[in-house]
Amino acid sequence: MSQTSINSPRIFWKTPLAWLSSLWEFSRPHTIVGTSLSVLALYLIALATVDSTVNLENIQYLLIALFPCLCGNVYIVGLNQLEDQEIDKINKPYLPLASGYFSQIQGRYIVSITGLLAIITSWLGGSWLGITVVLSLLIGTAYSVPPIRLKRFPLLAAFCIFTVRGVVVNLGVFLYFIHSFTSTSFLVPEVLILTAFVVIFTVAIAIFKDVPDLEGDQEYNITTFTILIGKKAIFKISCGVIIFCYLGMIIIGLLSSFNINQPLLIGSHVALLTLLLWRSQRVDLEDKNSIAQFYQFIWRLFFLEYLLFPLACLV
Repeated sequence: MSQTSINSPRIFWKTPLAWLSSLWEFSRPHTIVGTSLSVLALYLIALATVDSTVNLENIQYLLIALFPCLCGNVYIVGLNQLEDQEIDKINKPYLPLASGYFSQIQGRYIVSITGLLAIITSWLGGSWLGITVVLSLLIGTAYSVPPIRLKRFPLLAAFCIFTVRGVVVNLGVFLYFIHSFTSTSFLVPEVLILTAFVVIFTVAIAIFKDVPDLEGDQEYNITTFTILIGKKAIFKISCGVIIFCYLGMIIIGLLSSFNINQPLLIGSHVALLTLLLWRSQRVDLEDKNSIAQFYQFIWRLFFLEYLLFPLACLV
């Protein structure tokens, strides 16, 4: 059953640090880190493509892209919390809306402001960045908001997640950087490899994210793959998807002639594959905390890819 919050909404000018702490939680920090690293990775790959290095002239393009992408991130995750407030009281009672530290009105203001800022500032960066951000916001809105609310349908929910994080952001932001550096638009094999990896990897995130939320999803009739086929099956599928991603990168490292440091690419993914196999043996599927910790571990693997792959392209 849903719980009634006993907390009072935090007011910025009364308790600024506590309010900012709630804002940080509202933004879902793991998604903020993921968005930041993806933009940084695409910036570095674009620099490697044009044989350039980080300097004061081109770092402005990184900042121009980062701000609207982060605002868009807060809009999407915030909108989802507004629509899922009662469910979150069961699944994620620590979130600001579910806990009462933010009121519904505060949440709506934050979502509205960040959404508008994302749209306005993205178009200041040009059409590629504007299209990328607007398309991401549209998909994020369709994911959460009735009557469409695609998150009700497991396949469409997963499609929304890997489309935005895998395809729209990677290709759109890279094209923005390349156009900013060269005044032309083109894709390179390296960014297509990263995009393919992220699309497949994000499938694991998309289907595993609902495992810790089984109780609330059942009560509010949100159909997920976890409800349909069970926690154990989802766990095995998610691990299998990530293993497939790492094996694919190892094979690319062994066979490709692209401008990628092969020893670094192969060695790092062998190490991550070994880490995944070890960590997966320590998960207790009957313990919600153990499941949640493994979900965060998957996100950390996702973060690492956005560090390791650009590094392999640069060195």
